[in-house]
Amino acid sequence: MIMHAPEFDTGFQPQVEPLEILYQDDYMVAVNKPSGLLVHRSLIDKHETRFAMQMVRDQIGQYVYPVHRLDRPTSGVLLMALSSEIARDISIQFEQRQIDKTYLAIVRGHLSGEGLIDYPLTEQLDKISDKKANQNPLPKDAQTAYQCLMQAELDVEINRYPQSRFSLLKMNPKTGRKHQIRRHLAHLRHPIIYDVNYGDNKYNKYFKTLNDKTRLALHACKLELNHPLSGNRLSIKAGLDDSFNQLLAMTKLSVNEEAI
Repeated sequence: MIMHAPEFDTGFQPQVEPLEILYQDDYMVAVNKPSGLLVHRSLIDKHETRFAMQMVRDQIGQYVYPVHRLDRPTSGVLLMALSSEIARDISIQFEQRQIDKTYLAIVRGHLSGEGLIDYPLTEQLDKISDKKANQNPLPKDAQTAYQCLMQAELDVEINRYPQSRFSLLKMNPKTGRKHQIRRHLAHLRHPIIYDVNYGDNKYNKYFKTLNDKTRLALHACKLELNHPLSGNRLSIKAGLDDSFNQLLAMTKLSVNEEAI
């Protein structure tokens, strides 16, 4: 028997734009998280007042349980469970690599074809939230599959070449290390556009000049899992928002979302 947390009166809430609900049933809910929104409260940013979990809770009037996370600058499918039992079931699927995640990324340069990035990553610790963790962690295995969907070239000198190249990639992480896709693409010297942690500063500055609301060009477009009750395979998709579409337009790239 599945036990649900009781519904509650959320009281007065300031008017904010609701999150797009991609999927909802009696056991879980998925939303399209915008870039710039934290998933939950964090010691890193004590001044932030809006969080995806709180917003979803207030929208549906029910407590939600996190089962995975997206980096703050990453947009796309964010799944939450509606009971601790379902959260545990979905978490096991993540641990056993039964869940498939698909991302879209716009990167610097031409990365052609398809392949598997197999490059171990050392866990990056936060000075505040991870201060009690082992400060010298060993590298852990990390694999990310990629496929080039489109390439483009602009007649603009951003770095030291008269033209600037870009690729639109479909990314499928096989493991779940922190910032895995971002770090793997930086390792290949094809960093994601406007990645302030691992990207190219000259490219970041160029795109910020074009649009001061430029965001990280990484979007979680699809999540596939086994439904925790029926066992049926479930595919949840998140469409692109205006900010990602603007990055596509600025790099002369396009994507057929139906093909993802």
